[in-house]
Amino acid sequence: MSFRAIRLTKTDSGQTATLTDLDDRALMEGDVEINVAASTLNYKDGLALTGAAPIVRRWPLTPGIDFAGEVTRSDHPGFAPGDLVVLNGWGVGESHDGGYAQRARVRGDWLVRLPPGLDLHQAMAIGTAGYTAMLCILALEAGGVAPASGDVLVTGAAGGVGSVAVALLAGLGYRVIASTGRPGEADYLRSLGAAEIVDRAELASPGRPLGKERWAGVVDSVGSHTLANALAQTRYGGAVAACGLAQGMDLPGSVAPFILRGVTLMGVDSVMCPTPRRVEAWGRLARDLDLARLAAMTTTVGLGDVMALAPKILAGQVRGRVVVDVSR
Repeated sequence: MSFRAIRLTKTDSGQTATLTDLDDRALMEGDVEINVAASTLNYKDGLALTGAAPIVRRWPLTPGIDFAGEVTRSDHPGFAPGDLVVLNGWGVGESHDGGYAQRARVRGDWLVRLPPGLDLHQAMAIGTAGYTAMLCILALEAGGVAPASGDVLVTGAAGGVGSVAVALLAGLGYRVIASTGRPGEADYLRSLGAAEIVDRAELASPGRPLGKERWAGVVDSVGSHTLANALAQTRYGGAVAACGLAQGMDLPGSVAPFILRGVTLMGVDSVMCPTPRRVEAWGRLARDLDLARLAAMTTTVGLGDVMALAPKILAGQVRGRVVVDVSR
């Protein structure tokens, strides 16, 4: 069976991304085959497609770190033809062919059944970015941060993780402070439920080891000085969920927030997250995310449009979520 896919190849002169036709002989190992309906565009996908970071570990490779689709063949006891499934991470789009294709063959252990209340395209409007946002909120809840605890800061708020985090937190009753470097997105963020907008510049430069207590919790997808300043301004006993590195991998702060205010810093990984936690996150997304707000933050493109968007997401020029309809 032939199908379309984006294929990354590498030579001595660099990497190339091409929209091409493949057949089932090109599918990688796995015990479940899937007709892919949709994928999405995440920050990591932008890195892979442009070669801006060494995300891809096998050549040639079909990128795309997540997808949703229908099972067509299964040797896995947990899935049967006709099942609707979602996949995030597990090295897909890095060392195993990913979601920018109309067909996939993967390990069934990597799959999560599509939860009731979502369709395949809505699942990819959420995508890895939204699933990561939910993992961050689960971490904050485990850290004792409740709506009554106080404000929650979301950094990189106009991006994929940030947009879903704002919408989820607002829907759960939290007062959300949204940090963005794009002033023109203020109305967009308020439409998702943000109560206050903070300019990214307030957090992006070197700051003091300890600042005024401003928020009870933080969802941070930025890292570096932004994360250090967010920690320095977290209230006593608060919690910070860190899931990204858009500003950098460094953490140029001090231990002061931890030993003087009892702040907890929790790392959130979406790639190798255990299956029970994934199932919990997707169930909560289906229950807690306002689908009207999800639709408002989502645009849909075809498979052939993805490569042009890759440098834009790295430059912070993509708002919200992008669904990749692989049939287009």
